[in-house]
Amino acid sequence: MAQKMDLTQGPLFKKIFVYSVPLIFTFVLQMLFNIADMIVAGNFAGDNALGAIGSTPQVMFFCMGFLMGLGGAVNAITAYYIGAKKSQDIQQTVHTGAIICFLAGVFFFILANILGRPVLILLKTKTELLDDAVLYYRICSIGFIALGIYNWGNGILSAKGNTHSPLIYLCISGILNFGLNILFITVFKMTVDGVAWATVISQFLSAVLITLKLLREQDDCTFSFSKLHASYDKTIQLLKVGVPSGLQNAIFAFANSFLMMGINSFDKDFVVANSIAQNTDNLVYNVMAAFYTACSSFIGQNYGAKNKKRILHSYLISQGYAMLFAIIIGGLYLIFGHQIISLFSENPHVIELGYYRIAIMAFSLWLAPLMDGTTAASRGLGKTIIPTIIILLGSCAFRIIWVYTAFASYKSILSLFLLFPISWLITGIAEIIYFGRLYSKIRE
Repeated sequence: MAQKMDLTQGPLFKKIFVYSVPLIFTFVLQMLFNIADMIVAGNFAGDNALGAIGSTPQVMFFCMGFLMGLGGAVNAITAYYIGAKKSQDIQQTVHTGAIICFLAGVFFFILANILGRPVLILLKTKTELLDDAVLYYRICSIGFIALGIYNWGNGILSAKGNTHSPLIYLCISGILNFGLNILFITVFKMTVDGVAWATVISQFLSAVLITLKLLREQDDCTFSFSKLHASYDKTIQLLKVGVPSGLQNAIFAFANSFLMMGINSFDKDFVVANSIAQNTDNLVYNVMAAFYTACSSFIGQNYGAKNKKRILHSYLISQGYAMLFAIIIGGLYLIFGHQIISLFSENPHVIELGYYRIAIMAFSLWLAPLMDGTTAASRGLGKTIIPTIIILLGSCAFRIIWVYTAFASYKSILSLFLLFPISWLITGIAEIIYFGRLYSKIRE
């Protein structure tokens, strides 16, 4: 398979699909790190370990989301300069991005260790789960450093059309992760700490592999330690795109923490069921995220190359693919939901609650690209501030208000999770209007 794909020429339906398939597997493998943790924890360490791990996703994603936003900025800006064929700017973006993403990983590692317990207490984590949840979170935070490096490297490789190398590295890391899970829990009798260490070790392996790949590149995207310095212009440019993108993800984590407070108001069985079921959401999110990355990369390169019509077509095709896959996977969840939940827990009550939670989201997830895919399109054009404000108001603020009004009135699982499709629809409409105006200006 080619190491580089020209995103400015060729049939878009085929190219976007070929580009996205390795990304789908890459993102899904990243998600499988957490699923492997939960399968092993649920079957060998018990429901308390499973519940403790399931209590951390929102606080984990607060930090990981920022790192993903910075990686997305590296991707969009690198893609733009590749399309514009500006070698020096590509090199400066590569090396400045490495410094920014590494330092961001260190910062969030420190932040997580300082604020981990207070935040989990604030989220009303069950008392019997709190200590294990804090331990799991603090160990996993070491991996933020590796995630920063990996997201940087993945952003560069995907910007030039190479999406299969990150897949290979995640395959290797995923196999190691699962093997270490079994070793640490069944042989060394560790619990959540063993699960966390398995994840961290695997993350560092993937970061090392992707860095070695960039060291061996023979084009403008080559990384060299001897050239490692931060360009002031590129630092500002990366932060201008990356911080709002990361802030979007962090804001979601903050808003969804109120959702977690609602979840924690139910009994422990539902907390466990939700911990399992949210992995099915994450599978769809990750599949759709592959097409969002394609959208941003294709738009970035074509924006740099001044292929105006191809910008709009890239957006529409990427959105169509994301929605189609969400509908297909959601349908499979409705058919096989009980069997999926039973992989994690044998408790009949947990299985029924988990299926109900899956069913609600299966009917809703296809709406997510209206917001997320359109935000990715604007990022490909180098615009993230206004989309972030739209998300802050139309999605995050709305979700918080919903928890304290609609959910507070009905106190049901359905009333809690309906906030997702409604917020996606409201915010998506606003994001589409903004992107439409951006595109109109480009065409002038």
